[in-house]
Amino acid sequence: MAANLNWNRRDILLGTGALGIAAMLPAPAYAQGLSLTSLLGKASDSALDQLAQPGAFYGDEAIRIGLPIIGKKRGGLLGSILGAGRKLGILDGVTRRINDAAGIAAGEAKPIFRDAIGDLSITDAPGIISKGDGGTRYLRSSANDTLQGKLSPLVDSALEELGVYGEFEKLSSQHRFISAAGLNRERINSSVTDQGLDGIFSYIGKEERAFRKNPLGDVGKALGDIFGN
Repeated sequence: MAANLNWNRRDILLGTGALGIAAMLPAPAYAQGLSLTSLLGKASDSALDQLAQPGAFYGDEAIRIGLPIIGKKRGGLLGSILGAGRKLGILDGVTRRINDAAGIAAGEAKPIFRDAIGDLSITDAPGIISKGDGGTRYLRSSANDTLQGKLSPLVDSALEELGVYGEFEKLSSQHRFISAAGLNRERINSSVTDQGLDGIFSYIGKEERAFRKNPLGDVGKALGDIFGN
């Protein structure tokens, strides 16, 4: 009797439920644009949810945002100047607040990333699907400037809210070597936004790779439980 019950459940799923399950499966190799955008949407939502958690940016050394820098290269002369200030205890707490600001911005950035993903023109599907994070790379190459422009105001508001700008103004008036670094609101915001985007894309790529390996997520696990796998 138990065997018959098990067979009936399989029959239902593989018969009348087959179309529903098939609809959830990804197109082969995510070749269809709809599948890719859906995948990226899930990956970006998951990444931003993680990074919006308190302390997420600061707690992950791989993406932790450093003190503002000049130019594309981290460190350099300005990094050395501010690094010295941190060693003296002058900049204690500023780095953590900068990372907290990035986390606040990440928590508000879902619509920005969803819009960018929705605007993607999928012109090289084979090239995109050849890498585990191909969609993320394509998103960054296609929409990085747009995302940077829209994320920047969110970062600016968060930096203001957490008092980062005010703290730098105060320190600049007290310490000549900090004022000599030439930091201003625009430069601080630009640095935090750039580094924040690096972290966000790193997490989106990680989530994309995970979703590619297990596209059904919890649904796949449930099917495995039903079929005794």
